[in-house]
Amino acid sequence: MEWYFVLLIAVGALLLGGVLGFFIARTWFKKYLEKNPPVNERMIREMMRQMGRTPSEKQVRQILSSMNQYK
Repeated sequence: MEWYFVLLIAVGALLLGGVLGFFIARTWFKKYLEKNPPVNERMIREMMRQMGRTPSEKQVRQILSSMNQYK
């Protein structure tokens, strides 16, 4: 009868570890995305304005496509 309890505890620990790992990874990823959001068109336009340039729509799309190419 003892090995049933050992097996039950091992399966329970695996399930608990999987659930806890999922929620910990999810909260970590949410915090990471808040600190480092993905680059979008608005960010590219703002960066170019800060450099003193007024970007055209074509330039913004070219930069965005070149950045997405290397992901």
